[in-house]
Amino acid sequence: MTISHDVAGEGPAVVLLHSSVCDRRMWEPQWRPLVEAGYRVVRCDFRGFGDTPMADRPYSDAEDVAELLGTLGIGPAVLVGSSYGGTVALETAARRPELVGALVLLCSGSPGHEPSDALRSIGGQEDALLAAGDITGAVELMVDTWLGPEADDAARNQLRRMQRHAFEVQSTADAEEFWQPASGVDLARIEVPCLAVSGRYDVVDFREIAARLPEQLTYARHLELPWAGHLPGLERPDTVSALLTEFLRGLRPATHG
Repeated sequence: MTISHDVAGEGPAVVLLHSSVCDRRMWEPQWRPLVEAGYRVVRCDFRGFGDTPMADRPYSDAEDVAELLGTLGIGPAVLVGSSYGGTVALETAARRPELVGALVLLCSGSPGHEPSDALRSIGGQEDALLAAGDITGAVELMVDTWLGPEADDAARNQLRRMQRHAFEVQSTADAEEFWQPASGVDLARIEVPCLAVSGRYDVVDFREIAARLPEQLTYARHLELPWAGHLPGLERPDTVSALLTEFLRGLRPATHG
């Protein structure tokens, strides 16, 4: 099955991978600016998010992304991953290096990361609310946790819509029944340019992951956004669009296509 996706524009390929509290709609603010900047832009929904149904057999999100790129005849591409989407981007780059020309990781997770007590606590609260049937409470927990202090009402409402939809879709089945978590991913295999972005107001796990990536990846650099929480693309859309286009323009033509 090919996961749901959109494609627009002409030029070097940029693939946008969403956070696990969002779906491909999170990239709406960056979609048109990237197309107008001269890129072929792809955004997709992981299984159980947006328009992609739940899985009925074992799967890997990284393998789904690789299949999508193959179907579209794309590679190497620049992968832009937000949070869990960054985890998928890292796994794809490590396992299928021929498909990836560069990485932009926005408050990214990392394959095999052991969550801190703070992150476990958030997950425990979420699980308890969902077990009690309080989807609205779980949605508000996610909005309050993952958006930084500069997020406006539009960003908060957009996140509410995406997260509620995901909860509703995933409540019809065990969301992790067929999901294959990443294991044995060797980040040292990644030898492409990487911009690892963190937010000052984010949960400590994601700040530390971004700060460590220059030690793990040969060509990575870290940038902290002093105003950002976990989802800077929703919090300051125009700023993140400019950040992405600046990074892309700085790449040599041979590193993406």
